[in-house]
Order: sequence, then C-alpha cells, then structure tokens
Amino acid sequence: MSGLDATEIPLSGLERTHRLDAEFFGQAILRFQAEISRHKCESIAGVAMVSDGNHFSISEHFQDFGIPYYRGQDVTGHFFIEQATPVCIDQEAFQEDHMVRSHLKQGDVLLSIVGTIGELALVGITGAATCSCKLAILHPERIQPEYLAIYLKSKQGNANVRRFIRGAVQMGLLLEDMDQLPVVRFEGKFETAITTLVQSALKKIEKSRELQDETEKLVFESLGLTKWNPNDASSCIRSASDVFRADRFDAEYFRPRYQSLLALLRRQGKTLRDVACLREDMFTPQPGQPFHYIEIGDLAADGAATSHVVPGEEAPSRATWIVQPGDVITFTVRPIRCLTGLIEPEQAENICSSGFAVLTPKGIPGELLFAYLRLPVICELMDLHTTASMYPAISTTDLMRLPILLPDDATIKKVKQQITAARTARREAHALLEKAKQAVEVAIEKNEAAGMAVLNTK
Repeated sequence: MSGLDATEIPLSGLERTHRLDAEFFGQAILRFQAEISRHKCESIAGVAMVSDGNHFSISEHFQDFGIPYYRGQDVTGHFFIEQATPVCIDQEAFQEDHMVRSHLKQGDVLLSIVGTIGELALVGITGAATCSCKLAILHPERIQPEYLAIYLKSKQGNANVRRFIRGAVQMGLLLEDMDQLPVVRFEGKFETAITTLVQSALKKIEKSRELQDETEKLVFESLGLTKWNPNDASSCIRSASDVFRADRFDAEYFRPRYQSLLALLRRQGKTLRDVACLREDMFTPQPGQPFHYIEIGDLAADGAATSHVVPGEEAPSRATWIVQPGDVITFTVRPIRCLTGLIEPEQAENICSSGFAVLTPKGIPGELLFAYLRLPVICELMDLHTTASMYPAISTTDLMRLPILLPDDATIKKVKQQITAARTARREAHALLEKAKQAVEVAIEKNEAAGMAVLNTK
C-alpha cells in the first residue's frame, strides 16, 4: 500500500460506534491524532457542558433589529460572534420557555455541527443572544473558553472535529460524540497565555468598533443631520404633479419624514452618481481555478469584508462581481441592516455576491462613502426605495440616484484617518489570533516550551 492513503486498523482499534469508513482513518487525520495523543487530553464533554440551540420554528419572529439569533453561517469567518450580522428576534420570542436552554453567556463557544461543520465563534461580550440548533453550545466549566476556542481552531483540533462528521442525507456532528473529541491540555502558564492573547485581540476589535461608531457620528453631525427634526405624521396631501415627478404613488414615499430628509440631503445637489461609479466587472469561474469569494455572511457587523476560498468548479451562481481595493460594496437586499463594506488593499480581484452593488469612489475617499452608506438614516432612505415583498431590494438605478452631502475637507481627512485606524486595529486583532493558533499548533507538534516561544516572539 506504499504511496496510497490507506491504513490497516485492528478491530479493537475501532471507536465506540465502530466507524470503519476510509475518511475516519485517513493518514493525515491519524498523523494529527498521533500528535495529540502524546499529550494529556480530556474530551470536550469533560471540560464543557454541551447543548445546542433552538429546535423550534421561529422564522416568523425574525426581524432586522432586536436580540441576536445566530445561525450556522454566522460563525464562519468571525472568531468573535459579535462580529457577525445575524437576524434578530423580539423579547417575547427570546423569553419563550423552550428558548431558555439556548440563551448564550459570555465565554460560550459556538461550534457549527451542520453545514459548515467545524467553524466556530466565541461569545466575547455579555448581552442577550441565542442561536439555532445548527450550532452546538459549549459552556466551558473546567477550561478557559479562549483556549478552548483557539484549540478547536487549530489544524489538529479542527481536523479531529471534522473526523467525527457522520450521517447519510445530511452530514453532521452529533452531540453524543463530544465525549470522544479530545482537547489537549497543557501544564504551566501556556493556556493562560493563550487566553491573554485572545482577550487582547477582543479589545482591539472593540477599539475598532468604537472608532467606526465615532466616525459615523462625526459624519452625521458634520452634515447637519442633527438638525433634522422628522415629522412622523401618518398622512399628507400631495398633488398629482408631485406624484408623476417622483414616479412614485405609494403613501410611504410621501411621508413628511422622508420628504424632509430628502430635502435636507439635496442641499448640495449631488447624488451617489456624482461621487462613485457603479463597477460591473463580471466574473467567469474556471474549473481548477479557486477564487476568493465575499458573500453576505462574510461581511462583519463593523463592515470588514472578509473572504473565503471557493474552488472554481464549485462557484455559486451568485458569484458575480470582481472587486478591487478601495471599492465600497453595499448589500441591496433589506438595506436597512446597514450591510456596507470597504474592500481592503490585499483583496484585489476578489469576487462578491450579486446581492452587492459595487461602488468605486471618484473624487472622495472610499472611507467617506463607506461611513455615509452605513448611517442609519441613509439605510432607512435606501430601504424606502426597495421593491418586492419577501426579499425587498433597492435597484442600482435608484441607489445611484440617492442624494449625498459632502462634509468639509478637514472632516473628510479625519474620517479617512479614523476608518484607517479602525482597520489597523482589526488587522492587529487578527494577527494576535493567528499567533495564538500557531502557538497551539506548535505546542501540539512539539511541546509547551516551543509553543511559548511562538507567543514570546515579536
């Protein structure tokens, strides 16, 4: 069997459920298993209380704002779950008796057990939240949650999680197998050092979010939007000429609230078309050529547009637009959710979903356009122009017609500086998390001292 990915295993070497499929005994996974077995190990079930999320129908309670309801896709690409952009539910649904078991606490580790199995996120801060049954909830009891999350992110820990995937029509990771999934434990200060590094990363993520919030407040105030005093009267009278001129005849559009906002934003006579071009560079997937793909789940709550690699032959039909550094992407479906991102310098030739409109700024920094499109009042205005019922979306024609106000040069400069600082803080956080993961991998491959050496490098 030289050169083949084949292994002989005695009958006594089978695990509890007598798995005998080739995937379970692949040479790569057995190599990782050998590295893990050299260390003291406990099971996931031995160090954490294991449960899963809500099993009951709840989609009728979904809304854009409220209490976060995390699903499987929300843990992909986000180490801290608060970076995700989940759907929400109301307080009444959250307090249902059958939902109590799935309430999340700070320090919980959410592990995807259906779909993108093995992806995970750490609940980094306090606040009401819950999740679906597509996620296992690991409540750490005899282990530091930050170390547990990083270990499960490591190549050895993640490979062992994926090793226990089973099923027929729908593959998944069963909660009953958590007592067979090993967690390497280290003596001394190593696990604490990993925890400290992760906590430092969380502080940088929080700093990034604060900078962005400050920037959006700065833009809002500099444009004089604090003076907007919306008239929320439920009725108004408009002439037929107003209706024909606007090419709209729905009552919502002519509410005084929106008409006063539009009048305020049209003071400079500029629209998005004056400050940005609509990029429509089409992508054609090629078999054997993987690409970096940005879909809605990859857009973090703070606007970071991460990407994941997709094989060319597995390209989804919605992989449509080529994006370039400095482009601003905004999700056109339910824009009230403020889903706008800024493409990073290292993301040249990434591909994004057809659900995004891709804007290339002209004459203004991308950071300003990014901050403007994330303002809640602008997202409300975008939502006013959506059509359809189940998936209301704004057309690119209506998007480019939206009015825009530009602040003074000093404000523009400060906006660019603060958004850049926010991006730098995010990069530093990601670097710390990658360093922690690398240290765990080295410690498993070699020993704790080698792992500590990685942590001590500058």
